[in-house]
Amino acid sequence: MDCRPTTPAGHGKAGVSGLGKAIGKENTMMLESDVRYLLDRFAIQDVIAKYGLGQDLHQGDDADQDMLTQWAEVFAPDAVIDASDVGLSAEIGLEEFVDFMRGEGRRPDQGLGRLFGLWQHREGYAVVTIDDDAATAVSPFFHTHETRDGKANVIHTGLWHDRLERRAEGWRIVHRRLEDGFFHTFARISNPQDLIEKNPAQK
Repeated sequence: MDCRPTTPAGHGKAGVSGLGKAIGKENTMMLESDVRYLLDRFAIQDVIAKYGLGQDLHQGDDADQDMLTQWAEVFAPDAVIDASDVGLSAEIGLEEFVDFMRGEGRRPDQGLGRLFGLWQHREGYAVVTIDDDAATAVSPFFHTHETRDGKANVIHTGLWHDRLERRAEGWRIVHRRLEDGFFHTFARISNPQDLIEKNPAQK
């Protein structure tokens, strides 16, 4: 008796070959979709990180206060910022937002530069949802600001809630809502390294 497996009717070598090609094509499409998601995911994280660079590459006493050098790669020109959670407007345009940060003249003695001389902005990793050419992202932030008199640091934490669109120039934030975490102040000391416990052998 012949116990060799038989090929179902209509599924000869040509049929098996065709099925293999179909599965291969489906796997290729899935792989391409996964790669596209990863590329978009990294691009969106870069957009969020560049917000902090736009702040930190223009410190309080720097002559160059043009944050839009970086923020043009972060926000769409028609972007709206909702900062109502910290007492500002819920519909702030991009230029108006920069004016608030650096003053209309973009000078060190204007905007928040009147209060602070140094700052550092850390934008955390975002949770991102992508739907074709639209995306949403929620990311934590941790911002520090040294007062002009050098006596204290102001810490601000919270969350960014962003809506992004894929534009011709890449992913851009079209709406950003600030969710306030907390503000704290910390006094400065002249030699912070003295707080670090020394090696007992060096005592």
